[in-house]
Amino acid sequence: MDSKLTLKLDKSVIEQAKLYAKEHQTSLSKLIENYLAVLTKLKKSKSDDIETSSFVKSLSGIAKYDGDIDEKQMYRDYIIEKYK
Repeated sequence: MDSKLTLKLDKSVIEQAKLYAKEHQTSLSKLIENYLAVLTKLKKSKSDDIETSSFVKSLSGIAKYDGDIDEKQMYRDYIIEKYK
């Protein structure tokens, strides 16, 4: 069911949006509706749990990490070795 919505926007933004809608053969209302639908769907999907693919699950446990790694020292060692 469609409902009416009143918005206050900068006049230049409205004019640019109308041109964009015309170039894409759609209405300004449909353009805004689609934008809001995508915006709310993205927010919802970020809060939902993302299912991990079987490939990613298969990689789990390959690398061992004991928690005592000095990343900065590893990077220094890498740079020193690289530019010898």
